[in-house]
Amino acid sequence: MESSTFTRPEKGAEVDLTVDALAYGGNGVARMEGYVVFVAGAIPGDRVRAVVTKRKRAYAEARTLEVLEPSPDRVAPVADHPGAPWQVLPYERQLAVKHEQVGDALTRIGHLDGYELDDIVPAVEQWRYRNKLEYSFGTGADGALVCGFHAPGSWHEIVPISDCMLASERSNAARDQVLAWCREQGLEAFDRRTHTGFLRNLVVREGRRTGELQVRLVTGPGELDGMSLAAAVACEGLMWTRTDAMAETTQGGVTEIVAGNKSLQEQLCGLRFSVSPHAFFQTNTEMAEQLYAIAAQRADLKGWERVYDLYCGIGTVGLSFAARAGEVWGLEIVEQAVADAISNARRNEIKNAKFFAGDVRLALRELVEQASRPDVMVVDPPRAGLSQKIVRRVIEASPRRIVYISCNPTTLAPNAAQLVEAGYALRRVTPVDMFPQTPHIECVALLERA
Repeated sequence: MESSTFTRPEKGAEVDLTVDALAYGGNGVARMEGYVVFVAGAIPGDRVRAVVTKRKRAYAEARTLEVLEPSPDRVAPVADHPGAPWQVLPYERQLAVKHEQVGDALTRIGHLDGYELDDIVPAVEQWRYRNKLEYSFGTGADGALVCGFHAPGSWHEIVPISDCMLASERSNAARDQVLAWCREQGLEAFDRRTHTGFLRNLVVREGRRTGELQVRLVTGPGELDGMSLAAAVACEGLMWTRTDAMAETTQGGVTEIVAGNKSLQEQLCGLRFSVSPHAFFQTNTEMAEQLYAIAAQRADLKGWERVYDLYCGIGTVGLSFAARAGEVWGLEIVEQAVADAISNARRNEIKNAKFFAGDVRLALRELVEQASRPDVMVVDPPRAGLSQKIVRRVIEASPRRIVYISCNPTTLAPNAAQLVEAGYALRRVTPVDMFPQTPHIECVALLERA
């Protein structure tokens, strides 16, 4: 029972806290006489001084100002990188926490039991594993143009970075070349408070198997010396996106080719893929191959099945399944990604796969009418998971087996619970560590119609 003398801390207050757990998403969990405080930048065993950034009736959020007594588990960080908050945890401890959080989400949120929870599959590389980085431009304390990442908890402050340890050396070099050119040109960063300025973001994408590099500069409306930029940056494809969007996003706008190839070429699961600038592609190539191999094992195809690939993107999952399936039908809302998927099927001489553009919520019924019911359905939704309506559409389609590739166990859990309530059984869940040094968790779940 809450103490009658306890007063919840106000926003802006500094408090000393002892952290005893990690919440999903990576924040430490501390308690003040039963009142929960989620603490950014702290791990279990830490005693920290933190400032309260948000105060609610049931909980507060805080940011670590100083580690007063470090946890026995805490290790020295390898990189000054706001995108690698878990690097102060030994890697084996990171894996253990992620495994525990998957099981906790399924039990606590989904109220699920009776399934097999596999050991988490560790990453091939703990650093320099990302094939795509999105940077932001900003202005440093000395007025100089910088390129890096948002400071933790800030939507306008940009932390410059000299060596992003999540990216390859060549990817880092391309970022440095763009920044140097922008400084020489006297270009100004977009100010997120006044919505003035030109330079917004930089997207650097790498073909880990092909060695190709795709660089895309995102700006506000204006002019750019494309020939000069092309001469300054070593890459196989150089793009320029102009947008007047108020939000911080690299999607949308008008994109043109400044120099080189319009798409990035990459190899995955023995197939060759063409990736357009705005298309989704798993950001850890080596672990994507393991993820899809696990998904293929769970699908257990015999060569005759009709497979639906929902949220198919550029066709990576569906095309990797095609050789073991009777036919593959892919559905994706992004039209350019569907065009890529169709092109990728031709490129790999795969003739039993078809792809369509449409919102899964609206188009799944039409697909069933056209193609007949699926035997196996693969879903790979965004972090928000499947809406209840989409789950109902999946249930209507009545696949015998569902392979759910999830990047968020807290949305997988209620989706799986809804499917179980409709007569499916959750058989097996396999966590996969796609993103070392971060709290993000990927997993593959198998559900079968009972």
